[in-house]
Amino acid sequence: MSSVLLFTWFLSLSSALGQVSYSIPEEMAKGSLVGSIAQDLGLDLKRLKSGKARIYTGDSAEYIELNKERGVLLIKERIDREALCGKTTPCALHLQIILDNPMELFRVTVEITDINDNSPIFKRNERRFEISESAVVGSKFMLEKAIDADIGANYLQSYFLQPTDHFNLKLHGQSDGSKKVEMILQKPLDREKQENMSLILTAIDGGEPPKSGTVQIYVTVLDINDNAPVFTNQSVYTALVAENASMGSLVLKVSATDADQGTNKEVSYSFSESSDSILDTFNIDLTNGDITVIGPLDFEKSKKYELNVVATDIGGLTDTAKVMVEITDVNDNAPVINVISFSNPLPENSAPETVIAMLNVKDLDSGKNGQVRCLINPSLPFQIRQSSSNFYSLITDQLLDREKMSEYNITITAIDEGSPSFSTNKTLTLKISDVNDNAPVFQRQSYTAYVMENNSPGVSVLSVKAHDKDSGNNARISYFLEDVLVNGVSASTFISVNAESGEILAVRSFDYEQTKEFSIRVKAQDAGSPPLSSNVSVKITIQDQNDNAPQVLYPVQSGASVVAEIVPRSADVGYLVTKVVAVDVDSGQNAWLSYKLQKATDRALFEVGLQNGEIRTVRQVTDKDAVKQRLTVVVEDNGQPSRSATVNVNVAVADSFPEVLSEFTDFTQDKDYNDNLTFYLVLALAVVSFLFIVSIIAILSVKCYRWRRERMFYKSGANLPVIPYYPPLYADVGGTGTLQHVYNYEVCRTTDSRKSDLKYGRPCSESIISLDSSGTQTLTHAQRAKLNNEGSFDQVSSNLDYVGSLLFLRPKRRIFDADFLMANAASRAVRLCHGRCARAGPLFCSRGDDKGLAGGKYRSGSRFGCKEAEIWSSADLYGGQS
Repeated sequence: MSSVLLFTWFLSLSSALGQVSYSIPEEMAKGSLVGSIAQDLGLDLKRLKSGKARIYTGDSAEYIELNKERGVLLIKERIDREALCGKTTPCALHLQIILDNPMELFRVTVEITDINDNSPIFKRNERRFEISESAVVGSKFMLEKAIDADIGANYLQSYFLQPTDHFNLKLHGQSDGSKKVEMILQKPLDREKQENMSLILTAIDGGEPPKSGTVQIYVTVLDINDNAPVFTNQSVYTALVAENASMGSLVLKVSATDADQGTNKEVSYSFSESSDSILDTFNIDLTNGDITVIGPLDFEKSKKYELNVVATDIGGLTDTAKVMVEITDVNDNAPVINVISFSNPLPENSAPETVIAMLNVKDLDSGKNGQVRCLINPSLPFQIRQSSSNFYSLITDQLLDREKMSEYNITITAIDEGSPSFSTNKTLTLKISDVNDNAPVFQRQSYTAYVMENNSPGVSVLSVKAHDKDSGNNARISYFLEDVLVNGVSASTFISVNAESGEILAVRSFDYEQTKEFSIRVKAQDAGSPPLSSNVSVKITIQDQNDNAPQVLYPVQSGASVVAEIVPRSADVGYLVTKVVAVDVDSGQNAWLSYKLQKATDRALFEVGLQNGEIRTVRQVTDKDAVKQRLTVVVEDNGQPSRSATVNVNVAVADSFPEVLSEFTDFTQDKDYNDNLTFYLVLALAVVSFLFIVSIIAILSVKCYRWRRERMFYKSGANLPVIPYYPPLYADVGGTGTLQHVYNYEVCRTTDSRKSDLKYGRPCSESIISLDSSGTQTLTHAQRAKLNNEGSFDQVSSNLDYVGSLLFLRPKRRIFDADFLMANAASRAVRLCHGRCARAGPLFCSRGDDKGLAGGKYRSGSRFGCKEAEIWSSADLYGGQS
């Protein structure tokens, strides 16, 4: 209860400018409340938790702990004020409470007040005096001073001596607050009456309740020695000793004299009432009074020593003197740097004056020797600033850039003002963390790639590369193809980009004749947050390959008609017969054409210009030269490997047109054996292909019939009437008659019959369609009957005549259904069909009743005539296009 009352009495609280002071008694139990620090500092409990509040005490023991949950300071260890501070007053603990994010520092002072927990004690349990009987009244006998570890009111207050027949006490106050005790003789001693006396000295402190200590004093009365030693001229000595004084150094010399003679004059010197620390540090010579240093001196531990020297003669008479030894400071301590808090790593986008670290710098020396300056390298982008006494903050001085410097070694130098000065270095390694502040940069401002046409899809075109000055994910780059249009379509249909490597791949095969070059844009984007990107233009140039053979524009090749150039027999040497005109869609040297005469009826008569393709006579034409001349000209490009085309030129050597006309019809019959052989091989291949396609069509037509039955309209460039024909067994009832469905075929033929192909067409519908330029009309059954009854063979014949001429003039035009050819006289219709075939050129009269038709080349057995719905005209009028 007394402790609680004493705590209440001494507790005081002051809070201003981040500093709080408390006062508590010593010996409080663990867990006792010191104070509500959160309330006194005006802090929220959440701030204590988020700021990771902690106590920094430096090198001293931790007696106080912080409870962040309650925001209070509690006793962590029992505090003994005497062990902590000794006689020093006031006795206080200095704490620092540190908060992070942002950093804050609060100073807390806890004063420890004394309680009466120590009784006065004497170093010895007994004290013996030998006093001469001749001692005069008023003689002084120095007694041992009691020691009380408490201070203030709890300190030693008074002494009592029992009994007091011959002696009483006299107290003398001293500068340290203690009292010197002397036993004064108040009644002469008589050895014959009382040789030995026993006294009790009691020391009492001022506590509540008071505590005491005793010592037994034995007095032996000796024979006469009536003079006591006396110190020469002074009772107080003063000496200055440097703390780095060597062992055995002389502090000073004390001297006392005795007026007695003989052995009673001999004086010995000793320390009185000295603590163990004094006896371990200083020594006094018993005979001569020299005080020397025997232990280490440390100004930082003790700045002053008070020595009590006693001079004792052989008779036991004494005199005392005080020796004040002051220790002078020497700069023997280097500054100490303690890092309280350190933010590492530091983001590179930290604002200037961001606190990096908090430091505590102290020097145990005093005066100038303890004054400290802190420095760092001025070339670094940092500053060190003193925030309070012995506390410094390391802050940024400017914006940082990790890409220029990713790590700093910051050496902090603390220098004191002593002479010579001491310094201490502390190196902090600060790493700069990356922020995504740099966009990827391509190695080039633009790229150009060259790709040979007819490349394989997936071939690598080019590899672009970008680099990012950042690190980690901020430097991980992905590549993307920007969605731009190339020739009206997305660039992704041409090119793809590998997202990891930046390799550009061709999605498809390129054709130089379609696209010669195009540009795309590739974007490089890092993986930062937010991501940064840049793009680069990539120009892709397609390089030409010799993949196109020359095309002959003139003379036009046709298998149905013969065109011949006329050379008069009077032609001179160098006469221009004709000119072979050819083109090559390739470019460069792949399009450089040369002309050569491969074969000729008379090679000595004609020559071909190598560069211009002009066919000229080499010599004078004579009457002996044949009328029919056939020249084969090869047109060859300059590619590697080269490609060529062949053109046949018919030349008639004659002076009149009738002569040419008489020979003209024989051109088609005088073809070489190789041409005939080629024709028959191609024809055989076409028949086999035709049969295969017919089989496929027959299977597919069954499935496609229903949804394609409505697509029965055909358009024609000529306004031709259609004459329906119904076989005798034909019945138009839901498409279930005995007549099989008719299929139409498109035969596509080129100049070279070996490259002909056959295209399947749609089946004929149930209705007969009349095609004209204005639209499509379906004939009803009544119209069909009328046409069957009223239609005459003459109408059919006239229609065939019209059709024949149309076939010869207009290519790729659907003309008529072959079923209408059947009339009353089938054989006549067939002959007409055969006649039209002869006029139309490549007209297929597939099957006829008359074995004699077309020289017996067509198989009989069918009652149908020309069974072909799509007719293609001769190629000689349209530049070889079928």
